[in-house]
Amino acid sequence: MKIGIALLGLGEKHQELGITSIGKEGQFINCLSLPIRRNPQDCFCPNSLNTRSQKISSGKIGIISHITREVRLLYWKLNMEINIRQWIVSVMILGALLIGGCAQQDVTSQPSSLPTEPPLTAQAPDAFSNLPRLEGKATVQMVINGRPVIIEVDGTNAPITAGNFVDLVQRQVYDGLMFHRVVREPEPFVVQGGDPQSKDPNFGGSLGTGGFIDPATDQQRYIPLEITPEGAPSPVYGSPLQSARINQSPVLQHKRGAVAMARSQAPNSASSQFYFALSDLQFLDGNYAVFGEVTEGMDVVDGIQEGDRIQSAQVVDGLENLRSNGPS
Repeated sequence: MKIGIALLGLGEKHQELGITSIGKEGQFINCLSLPIRRNPQDCFCPNSLNTRSQKISSGKIGIISHITREVRLLYWKLNMEINIRQWIVSVMILGALLIGGCAQQDVTSQPSSLPTEPPLTAQAPDAFSNLPRLEGKATVQMVINGRPVIIEVDGTNAPITAGNFVDLVQRQVYDGLMFHRVVREPEPFVVQGGDPQSKDPNFGGSLGTGGFIDPATDQQRYIPLEITPEGAPSPVYGSPLQSARINQSPVLQHKRGAVAMARSQAPNSASSQFYFALSDLQFLDGNYAVFGEVTEGMDVVDGIQEGDRIQSAQVVDGLENLRSNGPS
């Protein structure tokens, strides 16, 4: 009997509830089904049924009636529990998304001033023509808590974003910077760093607001939002894919270990802040620019705590693919 109830998909606890709910009819059928021969008269019998077959049929009908009613109720309760739990998790994630400032779950940075937004284009806007580019791939090694993290940087699908990152690594901008934001609850989300202000241990302002100041211009360097859709010959610039009415998924996606640029709500406001994805974050795809992935040392990333620092970062392969187009 328990096996039959188990086939309905109920767990051990709910199987017991189902068996209990069968009642006296179940006792009768169970008695007759035991491997030891018994006299049917020794078994519980529903009111005044005379033959063994009538008793069994009556018992079966009673069982089916009880199981149908009880199982429907159990399934309804189970589904309600599952739906409520899923709703609670969704609300917690949404709440994290909407908590303001640098703690937003949309991986923002908050620069004090923003660049003028150029129009959406499939080519890099002229305003960004002086930015470094990576033509091909490069490999960056970061040392964090005394252990290496290897990042493969993809300039084929994100030439400006990857070029900016490799250029900043080559300039030693990231050396000594803090990971100022680590989000693991309610689910693993991101480890974010790269604010140059965090190099100063006595900095009293709000981390997550800074970016790279180009010494050639004394201005903060911004890069455009750059996302290459699957099957596209070149990236789309200056807009999330959905806003650009592009339905294709990006080539570089937010898989666990992805490395991407943090920015404010303005699409073209990324500068130096970046983040590691601690899990698959599909809802960010097409909205934030992924430019690489961790190929070794993800266990090191998993262990990063808020306040930990990048001890060093260097380009260990592919530096010859970097093209510096500007005066700096």
